[in-house]
Amino acid sequence: MLSFAMHARADESHAYKEPPAVTMQTLEKWIGELSNWGRWGKNDELGTLNLITPEKRLAAAALVKDGTTVSASRVVSKEPDPLSGQVSFHHTLTKLLHGGGDFALDNYEISYHGWAHSHIDSLAHMFWKNKMYNGYSRDEVITTDPENPEQVAGARKLGIQVMRDGIMSRAVLVDIPRLKGVDYLEPGTAVTIEDLETWEKKAGVKVRPGDILLLRVGLLAYHKATGDVTNPRRSGLHVSTVKWLKERGVAVLGCDANSDVIPSGMEGFDHPVHVLALHSLGLPIMDNLDLSRLSQVAAEKGRWEFMMTIAPLAITGGTGSPVNAMAVF
Repeated sequence: MLSFAMHARADESHAYKEPPAVTMQTLEKWIGELSNWGRWGKNDELGTLNLITPEKRLAAAALVKDGTTVSASRVVSKEPDPLSGQVSFHHTLTKLLHGGGDFALDNYEISYHGWAHSHIDSLAHMFWKNKMYNGYSRDEVITTDPENPEQVAGARKLGIQVMRDGIMSRAVLVDIPRLKGVDYLEPGTAVTIEDLETWEKKAGVKVRPGDILLLRVGLLAYHKATGDVTNPRRSGLHVSTVKWLKERGVAVLGCDANSDVIPSGMEGFDHPVHVLALHSLGLPIMDNLDLSRLSQVAAEKGRWEFMMTIAPLAITGGTGSPVNAMAVF
């Protein structure tokens, strides 16, 4: 079991330190330096999912010891998004007589990008200077045109359907509030490379190529403790950590917020982690997870690595998908 606990006194060495300033010039430099474009061929659409090899999956399966499963995703909310005020999930249900019995039928309509729902971003979700990952043009993403209903909308490259075989690999949970002896990080707190590596040492794990990295910042715990659900500030990764993600070979990034610290420290630019991850590295991102129960189970078992499965909907041309990510111990 770990020697540190959720409510332990925060060690002085883990006191918040101001992360390095990053300019647009630095971001532009990193977009080029960290690029995985062409690494797996000029026609590649999988990006860092290429790092999850059959051998990696077999090693992940070997981590299953007692068969305990824990979802890392939120229960779908039918309430208005607290930031936008818009209802992003509509559920209609009818009960119809069919054949020899009654069947309940329902329809779902969901706007999953945003702050409300657990989802995974495909590599078609982010553009930079009119390009997507691997140099594909943003013109490959066709928006719905009411005046041209026959036109097929969607991403002709990098759509979520490329993940239709699912994602299964070793996952590592990085619980920064637990590291710092608090229930949650204050909004706007940036997680640094030092934080990530300190967690590795304390938890006795190391992030390796092909891993799914889950970052807990305690956003839902913050909401529960304060009732402040409309605060646009978010704790998350400082943009400088993306260099570390590339070096470690992270295959999928997930967070119980949206991975980027907001404000990012870059004036007028709030999602530099998303830009570098999706556009440059080809690294899929899961947003709005619920890692609270997973953290509790991991702490009880003293295990911060486990097998994880992710099964996005195979929607042709989708820029992402609602998702239920499952940890298996």
